[in-house]
Amino acid sequence: MKDILIVSGISGSGKTTFLRALEDAGFFCVDNFPILLLLKFLELNRDEGEKITRCAFVIDVRLRDFFENGRDIIEKAKKGFGAKVLFLESSEESLIRRYRETRRSHPLFDSSNVKDALTEERKLMAWLRNMADQVIDTTHLTPHELRRLALERYGAHEQRMKINIMSFGYAFGLPLEADIVLDVRFLPNPFFVEELRDRTGLDEEVRDFIKSQEVFRKYFLFLSEFLVYLIPLFEKEGKSYLTVCFGCTGGKHRSVFIAGELAEQLNAMGYSVTTVHRDIEKR
Repeated sequence: MKDILIVSGISGSGKTTFLRALEDAGFFCVDNFPILLLLKFLELNRDEGEKITRCAFVIDVRLRDFFENGRDIIEKAKKGFGAKVLFLESSEESLIRRYRETRRSHPLFDSSNVKDALTEERKLMAWLRNMADQVIDTTHLTPHELRRLALERYGAHEQRMKINIMSFGYAFGLPLEADIVLDVRFLPNPFFVEELRDRTGLDEEVRDFIKSQEVFRKYFLFLSEFLVYLIPLFEKEGKSYLTVCFGCTGGKHRSVFIAGELAEQLNAMGYSVTTVHRDIEKR
């Protein structure tokens, strides 16, 4: 197996954020994984031809009875399967502040005193921290920065943000999943050209008609520059997918054409692009 990561750490240090980033990087991820099942899972995956090539498990003291007997299991996973242990740590002051900001109680111990709960947790986690291949201090990291660190270290830098481009008709309502909505009803409408009315923005005749318009040429130039500038900023902030929606009156001609043109351009730039024409078949 290429990567086996055991992610652990103190509650509030960012394990969930880290695991979600690994999932976006292509890992098979399980939170709160029972430590007694770890070797069985790794053996089964090996015997089945390692169909899962990258996996990550969050293992901590939420399953306290199992956790305290897990040292031998972790050692065998490291020696026999090449597993790596990552331990997320943070300062006591930082953890207490995070609990205060989120108004959460400590999830592991029945105590209103977070400081005492953290002290007890550190004692129980000490053996696993000592076995860690890497300790990551998240004291001064925002969730976005921690996510970026995970992606940079575990291969997501080779991937690009997934972009979904959708065409729709305003007559049928706005798409709820939209991150960006752009109205293209200012473009000349092929619906009012008799020979184009029953065609769509996928047909060459409609494409040629819209491409011939000066307003389209200027608009698409500005649109391309805008999105080429904006998309890397979304990527930098750790956004893993973006939905850009183009709307025209019926969702059949102009929005379909613009969505296709943009998808073609972004595909050429190496982005993973899907295109959906939500209302193209509607009347």
